[in-house]
Amino acid sequence: MKEYTTDKIRNVALVGHQGAGKTTLVEALLYNTGAINRIGRVEEKNTVSDWDEDEKERGLSLSTSLVPVEFEDHKINVLDAPGMTDFQGEIKNAIRVADSVFVVVDAVAGVEVGTELVWEYAEAYQQPIIVTINKMDRENANFERALESLRTSFPGYKFIPVMLPIGQQADFKGVVNLLTMKAYYDAGKDRADMPADMQAWAEEARTVLVEAAAEADDVLIEKYFEEGTLSDEEIREGMRKAARDSDLKTVPVFVTSGAKNVGTIPLLEALCVYVQPPSGRRVQVEKPNGEREFLMPPQQDDGPLAAYVFKTTTDRFVGTLNYFRVFSGSVRSDGRYFNSTRGVEERFNALMVMRGKEQLPVSMLHVGDIGVVAKLAETKTGDSFSDRAAGLQITKPEFPEPLYAIAVIPRTQADSAKIGTMLTSLSQADPTLRWRQDPDVKQTIVEGMGEAHVNLAISRAQRLGVGMDTEMPKVPYKETITKQYSDYYRHKKQTGGAGQFAEVHLRLEPNPGNGFEYQTAIVGGVISQSFLPSIEKGINSVLGEGVIAGYPIVDVKAVVFDGKEHPVDSKDIAFQIAGREAFKKVFADANPVLLEPIMEVKITVPESMMGDIMSDLNTRRGRVLGMDTEGHKSVVTALVPLAEMMRYGNELRSITGARGIYTMKFDHYETVPTHLAQQIMAAHKAEQEA
Repeated sequence: MKEYTTDKIRNVALVGHQGAGKTTLVEALLYNTGAINRIGRVEEKNTVSDWDEDEKERGLSLSTSLVPVEFEDHKINVLDAPGMTDFQGEIKNAIRVADSVFVVVDAVAGVEVGTELVWEYAEAYQQPIIVTINKMDRENANFERALESLRTSFPGYKFIPVMLPIGQQADFKGVVNLLTMKAYYDAGKDRADMPADMQAWAEEARTVLVEAAAEADDVLIEKYFEEGTLSDEEIREGMRKAARDSDLKTVPVFVTSGAKNVGTIPLLEALCVYVQPPSGRRVQVEKPNGEREFLMPPQQDDGPLAAYVFKTTTDRFVGTLNYFRVFSGSVRSDGRYFNSTRGVEERFNALMVMRGKEQLPVSMLHVGDIGVVAKLAETKTGDSFSDRAAGLQITKPEFPEPLYAIAVIPRTQADSAKIGTMLTSLSQADPTLRWRQDPDVKQTIVEGMGEAHVNLAISRAQRLGVGMDTEMPKVPYKETITKQYSDYYRHKKQTGGAGQFAEVHLRLEPNPGNGFEYQTAIVGGVISQSFLPSIEKGINSVLGEGVIAGYPIVDVKAVVFDGKEHPVDSKDIAFQIAGREAFKKVFADANPVLLEPIMEVKITVPESMMGDIMSDLNTRRGRVLGMDTEGHKSVVTALVPLAEMMRYGNELRSITGARGIYTMKFDHYETVPTHLAQQIMAAHKAEQEA
């Protein structure tokens, strides 16, 4: 691939709801520019951007693919992001490194939950937005209905059609360009006269286009008021300004069919015009002291280096591949660059650009370009490169808390030795994936944004040679007491030789919020000072395994207030046993209860589905804290026990037809209702007996 300077580079994040046709649209763009000789199909498992084995197997995009498209002396770096909400980390990072967000909307379904999610991210990063209404060849496709769904869903925006469809559904065969007022049939290489019956519609839509172009520039608006019209070049310039300025909230709207390759060449032309070159990008960075500032445009090759790693993968032949965007400065092959996140210098040996899985070596990347470097020793997703003296870091996206967890068990001893390293590597590559050893439930827990997200991580680990089985995670309950109680335990053991003797009188008290405390109130030296730590050691041996259900004990104060010892038979082990058994005995009679984690849950659904959500929350022991409205969506905030939320993502998808989303974070612990606690204790007892 040839070297492209900054003014010829365009970076777009291709986003939208799952199934909107993003991957097939990329195929059409590549086909029209000669990069491939036939348009691949997702169902045929032969597309450029869905090249990963898991993507082929599942028939959907699971990670962001970098696909540079070369068109009319420009390179358009298309970041084809997954549409499933499980892969929010991939979507956010793609939007972070792009210069415009290119939203694909299904002409049948209109705005869907994935559309709303990516719109929210685009707003968060103040990114300009371009829309194409895709799949116009589908049965029931309707351009105006899809356009109206955009206007209803995002009322603060002006949606300005730049193209109109010629026909729709099976009759969709081309587009009318409202700037030239010409028809472009099929892919749209050649222009022709528009159909006569579209003249009135096109004139009306062109007037809206001219007004939007005029509003983007003070000079243009004055001329428009004076003369009532603008030249084609002035319209083009006005729309260029409007499309590149996120504050204007003007969204150019195109119309395409990726599968039939209709309207795609005009779309390529528009991306070159409406997406700003990277030199105009303002970049937020963090200084070593934590202060944030902006690197203001124009960004230049000789400016301070600022590059951000947004994706890390492992290739079985090449090794680790780090995808990065150069926000300022330039990068050369065989150069040495400072990773300011980790404080290490890395050598960029193999510098390349990727087209799906195809590796295209390059010697240099100018400011604004997106490339890949192989075999870096320390660098992970989210890291920044900068000049050593400046130590700047690109501000990272904020990622949501995990929503879905699974427990993993290594299959063999060899897998057990490798599982930690593998899960750490996967988590470093994906900021929304986490893993931990949970001592409370004695399980290895992998957490992510949804079932597909976590299953993908497990699949990749197994493909890289670490076998593991999965099971439902246990809820991390805790045990405590609710009343003060005292009793004693005498340990006496005679074996023919030296015996064992210890008697411990123990009082337990509730200690809310203060964890476990151990005190002694011995009077008269009835127990030697040397044995008091032994009693505490015995009690500590119970705290991790619990008394009533096998869960850790919290918020209890233990006071040793009396006891007895024997001048010969009393020893350390005797008082450990007596302390342990006294604690168990008193705990069981101090009105013990189970505590369960309570989560704060925020659920966003269409207003019409709120009744179903409220009913479902009631069955989950949820307590509603409040309800709000965001656009045409309803938002409910509730406190719900974690035990009731373990697989809520699947249920919410079923209830809402995938139109609902939720976030969840830990809030506090609360007592488990008695009837449920008895079931948990009975299950623990049965497990012990088994």
